[in-house]
Amino acid sequence: MKKISIGRPAVLRHTNALSILSLLRECGSCSRADLVRASGLSAPTITNVVKDLLSENLVEPLGEGESSGGRPPDMIRFKAERGCVLGVEITAESISFLLTDLNGNELDTLKIALTKRKKTPAAICGYIDSAIQSLLRKQKKTRDQLLIMVVGVPAIANVEDGSVLSISTLEGWRAVPLRAMLNKIAGCVVIVENDTNLAAQGEHYCGAAQTEQDFVFISIGTNVGAGIVLGGKIHHGSQWSAGEIAYLRLPHITRRQPTIHEFGELETVLTGSGILKSWQEKNGKSGIDPKGMRKEMDAVGVMDLARSGDTYAQKIVRQRAEIVSDIIVNLSLILNPGLVLLGGEIGSHPVLISSVLKQLEGSEFAVTKIGTSALGTRATLWGGISLALDALSSVLLPQPFA
Repeated sequence: MKKISIGRPAVLRHTNALSILSLLRECGSCSRADLVRASGLSAPTITNVVKDLLSENLVEPLGEGESSGGRPPDMIRFKAERGCVLGVEITAESISFLLTDLNGNELDTLKIALTKRKKTPAAICGYIDSAIQSLLRKQKKTRDQLLIMVVGVPAIANVEDGSVLSISTLEGWRAVPLRAMLNKIAGCVVIVENDTNLAAQGEHYCGAAQTEQDFVFISIGTNVGAGIVLGGKIHHGSQWSAGEIAYLRLPHITRRQPTIHEFGELETVLTGSGILKSWQEKNGKSGIDPKGMRKEMDAVGVMDLARSGDTYAQKIVRQRAEIVSDIIVNLSLILNPGLVLLGGEIGSHPVLISSVLKQLEGSEFAVTKIGTSALGTRATLWGGISLALDALSSVLLPQPFA
């Protein structure tokens, strides 16, 4: 005969505490009566849960609130200042940091340039260690108050074991156990995730996709990638490689088999370096900016020239827009998302977006809304904060009460 598991009182108390803690984090402050109405739990249960949360130093009594005619309610709030969470983004050029309290309110930011610095895994972890010390010291917080750190990397990341498969632009980054390395220095929960996945998460949390449950974020800048969100959750795929569109095989572009330790073929075409290479093949290193001044050209400069009417720059943009529109149509036919967002310094440039929209005008179905990133260069960091906040309750209350 099959046994039916029945929850022990301590487990039920823990489950109720997690639920009430989540409600308090959402509303900021409220009364016990508000918690009874919102949770459906009885008043005695709420009283016991609040007592448990007070003993864990997670909530604070605020005294009496405003009365609507009867006895003034006793107000309580979640203590967001009790700790902090950290979002980190690693690129080939820099490491960026965003520190927030436990409600996601920004406390501080920091950026470390990697020019002329070592970029090995051990060196990067050392820079992160120094940055943590600096940020916490500035905010007058201790190491044990940093509860969760989420790190975005420009590579396929195995979220389960916290490893990074390969970063082509950084030395020594193959099969790196990054979470294990950071755990030794951070002393907190560490989550390692692909940077574009985090950018999509950031847009869903506080950016241009807050109302969308199914959408795709396409980033085109130094690298090319897509973050896929289905049912409000990041879609990783069975081998963590969902969204690695740089390796797509498109007509007249590539038939090469994907190779994990090399750049995808589309990255040689769509990225800033690919655009600049096309420009230099005809015009050399210099160009004329929209104000008529000669300058050292970069990819954004080429895009600006296209907007100001340069015919060759317009041709370069049009060629890239055709590829991007093909990618959007293919992803839309497979996933049918409610929104496709374009981000990155190339992907969010107005002249590329205008050209892509023109290419998509004939699509009769599948492609719905096309938008741009609202968070820009901070999308990955805010995605990290979002994941940290999602995991926060289980860190604050890791086990049933004794």
